[in-house]
Amino acid sequence: MKDMILVSTMLVLAAAFTGCGGDDEPDDAAGVAVSTSVQAIDAPAEGGTYSVTVTTTGAEWGAYSDQDFVSLITQGTTSQQGTLTVSVAQNPYTEQRTATVTVVSGTALQRISVAQAPAQQAAYNAPEGYHLVWHDEFDSGSELNADDWTHEVQRQGWVNNELQNYVNHRTPEGRLVTSISDGHLRITALKENGKVYSGRVYAKVKEGWTYGYIEASIKLPKGKGTWPAFWMMPVNFRSWPADGEIDIMEEVGANPNYVSSSLHANAHVHTNNTQVTHEMYLAGAEDDFHTYAIEWTAKNITTYVDGKQQLSYDNRGLGRDDWPYDDPFYVILNLAWGGDWGGYRGIDDNVLPVTMEVDYVRVFQK
Repeated sequence: MKDMILVSTMLVLAAAFTGCGGDDEPDDAAGVAVSTSVQAIDAPAEGGTYSVTVTTTGAEWGAYSDQDFVSLITQGTTSQQGTLTVSVAQNPYTEQRTATVTVVSGTALQRISVAQAPAQQAAYNAPEGYHLVWHDEFDSGSELNADDWTHEVQRQGWVNNELQNYVNHRTPEGRLVTSISDGHLRITALKENGKVYSGRVYAKVKEGWTYGYIEASIKLPKGKGTWPAFWMMPVNFRSWPADGEIDIMEEVGANPNYVSSSLHANAHVHTNNTQVTHEMYLAGAEDDFHTYAIEWTAKNITTYVDGKQQLSYDNRGLGRDDWPYDDPFYVILNLAWGGDWGGYRGIDDNVLPVTMEVDYVRVFQK
């Protein structure tokens, strides 16, 4: 049974005594001492799990880490001897990283230093100078984490004359439109009682990110009528296209394996054929996973397909009508059915159900 760590209370007590010149040593007057069987952990790049015995003369103890790549599990926190399990995640960076684990008992502190070796080569594809700030590898659970993801719920025809109904996880009869299995997010368009249902999900819809390198690995669905997309919209949306739209990847099943990127703003928008856009042929886009990415700064937006440049657009200093891309935007993954573009050559209901698979989404910032 895992014991609860009353970290905030212990931190307040520790701060009060360290402010009186106690440093890291126990307060002799209180007579409390705490020790650990390990004072330093040297972890390899692939990470690891380490067991530490905690001994105290106090009534209880707790522990916390100053870095989120180190996680802790405590057992026996209300006993004078217990166990602290320290787990170090894989290091994706080609630089060493460090952390400090602090064990607290009464007014006494014991620190454990953690040093992790760098990866021989970066585990992720971000350009130099970028660090991972958020990601979802879809490797746990069976549904999307509600703290990170929000489902759109809308009837068919809501935008672009699309034919799908967007629902939260499931159709009225309980069939899944979004699910996690085998380390992949699966977004499925399916037909039920004469209606098509599908999924459209938003990552960190209330916060988003301003600038960064954002990448997803995606296997596209097959079939005339499909319209999968990996794109971004502004958190503080007021009107379109004034507030901007960033399309990192789109494809329609009527043109299999042709993937495109586009930018939309008042000065360049598809409704009058002035959008900034580029399309390329990607062999096997519907058969295998491929990476789609954007590097977005205050001066330029460039999108990539498997590391090859797709679209590049500079901030020309012409104002918000041409560059509304300095605000936070959130990530969108969706699978539309039919509509102005997805259905421009007709649709084939016989291909349903169809699934868009996502291996991961990763956000990096400088």
